[in-house]
Amino acid sequence: MALLIADECIYCDVCEPVSPNKAIGAGALVFAIDPDRGTQCVGHFAQPQCRVVCPLACIPQDPNRRELREQRLAKSRRRAPADAKMQGGP
Repeated sequence: MALLIADECIYCDVCEPVSPNKAIGAGALVFAIDPDRGTQCVGHFAQPQCRVVCPLACIPQDPNRRELREQRLAKSRRRAPADAKMQGGP
């Protein structure tokens, strides 16, 4: 499943910089995870880093967006070349 940031978010900004896919950004009232970019850090870390650093543990799985680990890994691999270009890489 994809992750989402619940309404309990206090907008502390510790989750946004740890997202390797730049999937977390400012929302209207709380941070938001772009499900098309988010991979739960598959391909980067053993655990979703946003969940590791969140002081309120308010980043549950999104029951409306089911994804297998293999799907998240494929998404991560597709994102890598695009992210490298955005950062001035090859």
